[in-house]
Amino acid sequence: MEKRVLDNLSTAILLFDRDFKLLYINSSAEMLFEVSARKVIGSPAAEMIHCSGGVVQENLSRSLETGQPFTEREHQLDLQEGHEITVDCTVIPLRTGQDINEFLVEIQQVDRQLRITKEEQILSRNQASRALVRGLAHEIKNPLGGLRGAAQLLERELPDVSLTEYTQIIIEEADRLQNLVDSMLGPNRIPEMKPLNIHQVLERVCSLVKAETGPNLKIQKDYDPSIPLLTGDLDQLIQAFLNILRNGAKAAGTKGVMGITSRILRQFTIGNLRHRLVISIEISDNGPGIPLDIQERVFFPLVSGSDGMGLGLSISQTLINRHQGLIEFTSKPGHTVFRVLLPLERADG
Repeated sequence: MEKRVLDNLSTAILLFDRDFKLLYINSSAEMLFEVSARKVIGSPAAEMIHCSGGVVQENLSRSLETGQPFTEREHQLDLQEGHEITVDCTVIPLRTGQDINEFLVEIQQVDRQLRITKEEQILSRNQASRALVRGLAHEIKNPLGGLRGAAQLLERELPDVSLTEYTQIIIEEADRLQNLVDSMLGPNRIPEMKPLNIHQVLERVCSLVKAETGPNLKIQKDYDPSIPLLTGDLDQLIQAFLNILRNGAKAAGTKGVMGITSRILRQFTIGNLRHRLVISIEISDNGPGIPLDIQERVFFPLVSGSDGMGLGLSISQTLINRHQGLIEFTSKPGHTVFRVLLPLERADG
């Protein structure tokens, strides 16, 4: 009865003896570690569970000494072929009388919960920043219009034509600030949703970036040709992907390497909405990476280091959000990956 219950749990369960040798592994643990119980029974804990710094062995020893259970939250677990996942790991000592003879180890993967929480934060921050920008733009544009109009009226009344040089400076600077505000707001037209091939969008963007950077930049493509048509706005998607690829090309340099991968994800959650099919586009580069001090703010407008004045990624996130999608990223020196998630079905459709 106990074995049947453990085998039907969604969390990974392993049982070790007091010498930290494996006595039992349930079905979820077999799937997680991609092993069969028959082959790994008797294996040492350190060989079964690969964690940095020997945390599992340390916790087993500590549990043996103190008789107390321990839990490690959001710990990195190394799996086969270099895969790494985030888990909560609990070690529970089991007693026979007064003696501890066995240890139950429960491993629960928390990547999905962490990812959903992070995505909800990205969406919330982007909505808040857009609301702030819209309010700020309204406050700036009104006095700018008055300033420009006053300069034009003044220009007509000046007795000396040579003095118009100064009024022209006022008008040109007012126009420059107006353009900056409009850039911060991003495209303001309603998306024209039509069926389109996402790979045609990516090929168009690649052609534009190659024309700007020259032939030395390598773009390695790995497309899934079975991806169905997406309902979206062609121009806005081109703009969104173009901003990301331009950033990657700039980071990689003219002799760098970029990668573009397209895949289908099934039953995938974006924020708090679950979608039957989602297109995942990963755009990678081998540049120096995004500095840690701006990674939390990289999608905010005017964050320096992201794209010139820092508008490109903010606008891309807004355009992808209009398609009910999301942009997320991971970055370390030598490897940055932006992942664009686009649901194939719209919640309002």
